[in-house]
Amino acid sequence: MMQYETCVANDGCTLAFQTSLPLVGAPENSKNASSYNRCILLMHGFSGSSAYFVRNFDALSSQHWVVAPDMRGHGRSGRCEGGYHVSRLAMDLENLIAHLRRATGNDNVQTVPVGCSIGAAVLWTHVELFGKSANIAGFAFVDQAPLQDRSPFFGWDAASAHKGLYDEQTMLGAQKAWIENSHEAAIGLVGECLGYRNQPLETDAISAEDAKRDEEFFVAISDQCDGSWLARLIADHTRFDHREAIERIAVPTLVMAGRRSGCFSVEGMLETARRAKKGDGMDEKVFIQVFDSGHWLFYEESEKFNSRLLEFADSAFHLAA
Repeated sequence: MMQYETCVANDGCTLAFQTSLPLVGAPENSKNASSYNRCILLMHGFSGSSAYFVRNFDALSSQHWVVAPDMRGHGRSGRCEGGYHVSRLAMDLENLIAHLRRATGNDNVQTVPVGCSIGAAVLWTHVELFGKSANIAGFAFVDQAPLQDRSPFFGWDAASAHKGLYDEQTMLGAQKAWIENSHEAAIGLVGECLGYRNQPLETDAISAEDAKRDEEFFVAISDQCDGSWLARLIADHTRFDHREAIERIAVPTLVMAGRRSGCFSVEGMLETARRAKKGDGMDEKVFIQVFDSGHWLFYEESEKFNSRLLEFADSAFHLAA
């Protein structure tokens, strides 16, 4: 069962996170101290929270320690002045990892971070800022291309960039939407991110009641955020080019893409795999899994996501041992 705890970032902002194992008295009060040795770290996307992973917690925590932070400005975490930068979120992640090590008394805890959407960008920025980590056993990146904007560098065009947020004009439009009516913007986000909404198929077994429940679930999470703060985060996020940073990854990597994503094409995600394979000995350590759902594939195809992630994590932890 997941429970909320908090830590404090180096600038004083309170960061909330969910954990499947208690940290108070850990690991002395745990029946099995080794349970804290392997951690799956779930990073949510833009305007989301750790609550996104409600369909993943039970399956993943049945085999490993699971931690899921609310990034600052999201969920139950603090709303400190400023901080609307991907690099700040990467520093928060470093602060959280340090807190987990202190709380468990385990400097050698092995982690498999899973970055969904902007969560992947946070992980790539963390790699760029802090380099290789002996405590990271593997990475999983979920439906996020390494660059949202179209770019003249390396032929990054409409086939690879974000489908609707890809240049100055579209970014300004997105900012306007989140500033003026963030609730309506959140409803629009649901339409882009759920595959059965973005590209409906006759085979979709989704009732009107289920569709309404899903929309209310995700919109309620987005409504916890300040739209103007999110608008400034968008401006920072969309310009970051993470392609060279990905080449510094030196551990097993799993790339998950949603075939019906309204955010990115599968081609955009494949660039992450190609870049990761450039590292020494990485050609056989990079894996790709394409889902038949959308951007929030961990929610729409939760059983498949959980199974594939556990398989990958088990392998990555074994190699790191």
